[in-house]
Amino acid sequence: MDTTFSYLVGLAAYATLVIGAFAYGARAAELASVTQTMQGKTSPLFGVAIPTGYRQWEMVAISYEAPFDEFRGILGNPAAVKAYEDGTLPFPDGSILAKLAWKRIPSSEFDGAFVPGRATTVQIMVKNSKKYASTGGWGFGRFVDRTPADEAQHRTCFACHRANVKNHDDVFTRYVP
Repeated sequence: MDTTFSYLVGLAAYATLVIGAFAYGARAAELASVTQTMQGKTSPLFGVAIPTGYRQWEMVAISYEAPFDEFRGILGNPAAVKAYEDGTLPFPDGSILAKLAWKRIPSSEFDGAFVPGRATTVQIMVKNSKKYASTGGWGFGRFVDRTPADEAQHRTCFACHRANVKNHDDVFTRYVP
């Protein structure tokens, strides 16, 4: 009986180590994917790409931006979501936020309701305090049809964030549990 119990404990410990190693490898691959190009497309100034697998990240919040008549869904990678949940500011290096935007259109199925229409942009923020020291530790990427916006648009990212949300580590989005 003691031998069987010891064997099971050892097997459980081994399984935990294997699962932990896979989880660590997946996280490392996720962070590496941000600086890898998606079909060779990275943002000017920052070199940020659309991360592989970002659509599977957790929803942080939604928003509506009236001047653009857009719905926006903000997703966070595990590091960003943990920082939100723990109330950690500044966000730790490796945090990544993705904002997906769609035009708002009337629902054809329910009068008075609105649904997402055509996609307009995907915007990415990557926290790396050393690489992006001059922009509050954040690198930015704005993509239209998976193509990076021009350099002039990317030059406006940090200035807008710093002017409006400096006291929230330059991040507009608040976590909605």
